[in-house]
Amino acid sequence: MAASPYAELFTLLDITGEDAAECAHLLDTPPDEPVLRAMTVLRERLGTFPVDSIRVDGDVQDESTLQEESTAQNDGAVETVWIEALLRFAPSVHAYHLDLGIDSTVSAASLADLGLQLRINRRVHGHFGLDTWAWLTLHMAGNLFRLGRLQFHLVPAEGQDSDWVLGVHIPEDGGLSPDLVDASFAEARSFFPQSFPDKPARIATCDSWMLDPYLVQRLPESNIASFARRFTLDRCTDAPTDAIYFTFRHRGLEGLDKLPRETSLQRVVLERIDDGGTWQLGHGHLEL
Repeated sequence: MAASPYAELFTLLDITGEDAAECAHLLDTPPDEPVLRAMTVLRERLGTFPVDSIRVDGDVQDESTLQEESTAQNDGAVETVWIEALLRFAPSVHAYHLDLGIDSTVSAASLADLGLQLRINRRVHGHFGLDTWAWLTLHMAGNLFRLGRLQFHLVPAEGQDSDWVLGVHIPEDGGLSPDLVDASFAEARSFFPQSFPDKPARIATCDSWMLDPYLVQRLPESNIASFARRFTLDRCTDAPTDAIYFTFRHRGLEGLDKLPRETSLQRVVLERIDDGGTWQLGHGHLEL
């Protein structure tokens, strides 16, 4: 059997199985006008260090609201357009990374989030799709990298012309043991000064439901609490569905009685809502 013409691309993006077959189908015909327009937007952002994701209307949005809003924004046609655009544009991002002297393995690890998100979508919805496509537009700007356990997003500091920060994100596919997190931060402290010497970042920030103080109080010995305690908490904002989505990959607050309560984390997430509480997004920082 002849090798797929997309084998190299799918290896780069860690796209496998049924998702690979669906992606190949999208790539088997020339891109239509909506896909070309999406690729133009991606091309204009590459190397500009954007903070925000692309929205359906061409505007941008903060990642903290991305997961909650994406279902309302997306229909199948829009989602398919962006899947194809991401697939077709990924080699340009990989080439951009290599031109900067970034190791190909780091580039591939960073872009492999596309394959991971496709698998999550199939697990959650039971079919091919990418309802988190807007999140992947950050990767395609060339300034978000997977270094070990964590992802780091190099962006200008808010309100500053010359200062830079690393936004920290936590991929789903693994634990948060202190050793893994230590290694990831150690790699970031080496990688960014070497790859972007003109953009020194002294602060890392994290906006996550995992930094909600309630979680640290209820599960003080957990790896999540250990991770949260690394950061100085600056403020909290209400994010009622984030903990539900990231714990269960369940949208909204309906049907919570059908969700499992098998782990201590699952129980804590649901019991807070049962008791009338609201999960929050913790916004924290640490010095690199």
